[in-house]
Amino acid sequence: MAHDSSQCDEPLNWGAAFFGWIMPGLGQVSIGHAKRGIFAGSGILGLFVGGLLIGGVDCVDRHEDPLWFYAQVGAGPIALASDWANSALLKSGTVGELVDTPSPLPRATPAKVSSFKTVTPANEIGTLYCALAGLMNVVVIFDALKRTRAEAPAGSGRNR
Repeated sequence: MAHDSSQCDEPLNWGAAFFGWIMPGLGQVSIGHAKRGIFAGSGILGLFVGGLLIGGVDCVDRHEDPLWFYAQVGAGPIALASDWANSALLKSGTVGELVDTPSPLPRATPAKVSSFKTVTPANEIGTLYCALAGLMNVVVIFDALKRTRAEAPAGSGRNR
């Protein structure tokens, strides 16, 4: 089986990879694959927002679930904004009152959580959806990093 070395010689699209992390699908759009970028971006953002709707904003939490957060941050700044909203609104008591939780140790100080914190399996499903969106975006970023630029159609004016 012959190996085509021409694909290995092409430069990587680091700008497209960066744009793909900033906004899912934007990397493909920036190198001329608009339809691919729009489909990928809408799928990733739909999955992430669906996770937030199912599990609540507390399903993105870098302090309580750091490994899940590493996967979620692949979706871009939307994961960082969701974590900020969780910390600034729910964990601070700005939204909802802070209530004591049962402590597993007899003399330990009980932790306080927001009354809006989700403690059902819906939170776990939302966490999973957001993590899958982040991992899917990492794959899309790698695709934008290696994909060749689309040729502009003749007469479109993009060749100037």
